[in-house]
Amino acid sequence: MSVVADWVSGWVVSRGASDPVPRPWGWTIDVGQPTHVARHVVVDADEARVREAAAQARGEGWWLKVFLPEPCEELEARVCGWLGPGWESDEAAFLMSVELAPVTPGTLPPGYALRTWTRGDVVRVLIAAPDGSLAARGQMGVAGEVAVADQILTTPAHRRRGLGSVVMRALQQQALGRGATRAVLGATTQGRALYESLGWHTHTAFLSLCRSTGR
Repeated sequence: MSVVADWVSGWVVSRGASDPVPRPWGWTIDVGQPTHVARHVVVDADEARVREAAAQARGEGWWLKVFLPEPCEELEARVCGWLGPGWESDEAAFLMSVELAPVTPGTLPPGYALRTWTRGDVVRVLIAAPDGSLAARGQMGVAGEVAVADQILTTPAHRRRGLGSVVMRALQQQALGRGATRAVLGATTQGRALYESLGWHTHTAFLSLCRSTGR
């Protein structure tokens, strides 16, 4: 899937991870965090491909990102059935994309302040609450013509005020200004509705799983 390749290329920029290493079933990425040592991204997944990737992810803190070749209503049950014990799964997420175009920035509630900055190929947005605390944030890793939205967050006390929309529009404008023509992200079920309202399109669902020792 080309959209998965786009997502991988921008995600490694956003997280400062290693270049993706091609594998027969997808890619391997080193991340280097205690709870996220590395990840295998498995595309066109079937039982054999998932088991092969899992066999090369023996340590705690290894992750799998599993994309099936076609939609599956019981994605979690199917993939967990292939893997057996020793893996913990998140809820299914959705890979989404949008063609970048100029957008209006949106209006913040009184007292909130929007800040943007760039380090290398990562653009970041921060919305500060009236008392100066964090209200919302997000970032995009720009890899050529693709930008990948990552770590989008609105803190609980500041939700339902349109801050997520302002963050996304600001990120899209920043990425467009750096030459990106399209953007990709992985959305939770809750976040998917927000992104669809902003013109993003869903491509497929995927599952994230972490190797666990059971401690």
